[in-house]
Amino acid sequence: MKRKIYCHFTIIILVLVLFSTIFSGCEIKNKKPIVKSNFILGTTVDIILYDSKDDKVIDDVFDRLREIEEKMTINTEGPSEIIKLNEASGLHDVKLSPDTFFVLEKGLYYSKLSEGRFDITIGPLVKLWNIGTEYAAVPEPSELVNTMQLIDYKKLHLNKKEYSARLDVKGMKVDLGAIAKGYAADEAANVLKEKGIESAIINLGGNILTIGKNPNGEPFKIGVQDPFDHRGDYLGILSIEDKTVVTSGIYEKFFENNGKQYHHILDLETGFPAENELAGVSIITDISIDGDGLSTMVFLFGLEKGLEFVNDEPDVEAVFITKSKKIYLSKGIKDNFILTNKGYHVVN
Repeated sequence: MKRKIYCHFTIIILVLVLFSTIFSGCEIKNKKPIVKSNFILGTTVDIILYDSKDDKVIDDVFDRLREIEEKMTINTEGPSEIIKLNEASGLHDVKLSPDTFFVLEKGLYYSKLSEGRFDITIGPLVKLWNIGTEYAAVPEPSELVNTMQLIDYKKLHLNKKEYSARLDVKGMKVDLGAIAKGYAADEAANVLKEKGIESAIINLGGNILTIGKNPNGEPFKIGVQDPFDHRGDYLGILSIEDKTVVTSGIYEKFFENNGKQYHHILDLETGFPAENELAGVSIITDISIDGDGLSTMVFLFGLEKGLEFVNDEPDVEAVFITKSKKIYLSKGIKDNFILTNKGYHVVN
């Protein structure tokens, strides 16, 4: 049995920031940005400032992100709030900080909105597959059946008066991996704005959030990753300001077993990685935690239902990339996207 594991965390490329030499004539006028990186929340975080010479503000951002990580991670030996909640499943309520409570509220909102296609109690299934780790494996049918019985967002209860949560059934587990990075990106932006920053980019493992415009007074140019090429190769460019771009795709984390690829976006109707025509979906919206929840949810909806949903949703746009190399754009983003790879075709 042959098994290969792949993890590609940077799904959006910062075209005019980290790869500005690609576009001669588009240089940022006489301003060298401050760029600092760190590894937090299981991914590489890049903060790029254009209107500040003080990199201390970036350290403040990293401190805030570590604070969020300590509360919400499930990948640590320390007692995060989510670990405590999971360990108390079927037993008792667990007190939470406002941060964790808010993210759980958002997770439940998208679980209900998607009618369970997106479900933050997916933790047991994520653990069973272990995609993105050296233990990734296709589960046995009996294991899958038993695990699926532990997934039901309706059995997660939040008490806002007490800032507490409870999981009804022993063995249930919350996993905020599909939404916590979005909240962290929003909080990073709040730290920067409180310090007076008006031009910046936050790249939190592919969750991109822009503050203002670039120093030329123009929108930032964000490259959309080609899902079938090397990391850093993009198929098109989005022009955005004061927006966030969040992508879900089959190429982010996956493993191969006996010639078949298994990606990390799990379909709760089957317990297996979702199978539809999509290779990736990039959501463009105002708030990154919403982009996070929507990108996974819309991917699971598939192209037709996903595009219909986005077109009906205010202040949400999307770029859909199919496995057949076709690109579908929501109605409000068409003027802000430029196709650069002739191997793809914009359908609408």
